[in-house]
Amino acid sequence: MRAVIADTALPRYALATAGRMLPRGVWRRAGWGPGGVVRFEPELPVPPLPRADGWVRIAPERAGICGSDLGIAMAKDSPRLSAFWTSPRQILGHEIVGVVTEVGSGTHRIHEGDRVVVDPVIACAQRGFEDLCRECADGHPFACLRFDLPGTLGCTSPGIGFDLRVGGGWSESLIAHESLVYPIGAVPTERAVLTEPASICLHAALHWRRTGDRVVVIGPGTIGLLVTAALRMLHPDLDIAVVAPGEFGAAAAMAAGATRIVPAGDAAIEALAASDGGRIVRPRPPMHKQIILEQGVDAVFDCVGIRSTIDLGMRLLRPTGMLVLVGAAGLQLVDWSLVWARELTIQGTINSGPEPALQGRTSFAQVIEWLSDPGYRVDGIVTHAFPLEQWRRALDTASAGPAAGAIKVTFQP
Repeated sequence: MRAVIADTALPRYALATAGRMLPRGVWRRAGWGPGGVVRFEPELPVPPLPRADGWVRIAPERAGICGSDLGIAMAKDSPRLSAFWTSPRQILGHEIVGVVTEVGSGTHRIHEGDRVVVDPVIACAQRGFEDLCRECADGHPFACLRFDLPGTLGCTSPGIGFDLRVGGGWSESLIAHESLVYPIGAVPTERAVLTEPASICLHAALHWRRTGDRVVVIGPGTIGLLVTAALRMLHPDLDIAVVAPGEFGAAAAMAAGATRIVPAGDAAIEALAASDGGRIVRPRPPMHKQIILEQGVDAVFDCVGIRSTIDLGMRLLRPTGMLVLVGAAGLQLVDWSLVWARELTIQGTINSGPEPALQGRTSFAQVIEWLSDPGYRVDGIVTHAFPLEQWRRALDTASAGPAAGAIKVTFQP
């Protein structure tokens, strides 16, 4: 089968890392240039169905390019995370809508020909472990303690899109356990392919137990827009300010449900102080330019995860507010003193799963219901679709983002 794979063996990863010393436009492409991490395979073996019950084969109809995929390609992910991604070769693509082409033994809920979306996280139950780890037993499969252990499946990564054994969406075929597969019916492709990232964003939004009426979302990319859309569905009257540095992102954020747009950096603090009656306080020199918003917002959802946005998020919050780190933050030099001085809560979030706030229902199931509701404002987020053979052009477009008029870029295998 045709597939786009990542090879994170040391020589290729080192080459992509060294590419960071090149000019920005060049190093972004080093990961998918000659000898880079990502490459196209025209004839890769199809992942076989396991002998265990409940597995199905899926032909991807569309698969998204995620920021984490670009992180792998550009060697930007923290090396610390390699403890959980021990498979050196991966078929990428974990945002998937497709059609079931084969069902294995013991499959009851999913049938050949079903159009489905896929939860990519493979936890204890799907790996064949009869005794669940503590996190899985507590209803947190998204934080399974055995992501690096093959079990009877042979997968040594967190799941689909990160391992050759099960495959990924950037290919013509992958396998998934029926417990991770959800029928999607006639939901349009451009909405259906957003199910996985949208479920992550709903999971992030549910971390905040509403304590006020004002929040800020930093970043108008796919994740920021889907967090905004989830917050709007959960809290119709919530004041959602989105930090967007340009007109392209601002228009997309308003379409997704933002109440208003504020500029990036310290200008966001100044804008909120002017509009909401807050007060700006300044540290003594030499830090006097790092202004802080007094009477700040109740929660900030940082969907970028770099030093400047993490820092801005803390300076926007009122005392006892919550900063939800939705963006994939790595090694960052950040002044955390406001966490202590103002009793802020820093909440990490990843993947999705059963949600206590939804009475145990999964965020995946809730998002699927929303996707059939025109009031769930996610149209227009998917901006591009490329065949697998144009994989370099697709990655160039996704990494360029607003400069290429791109939000969510997808493959159409």
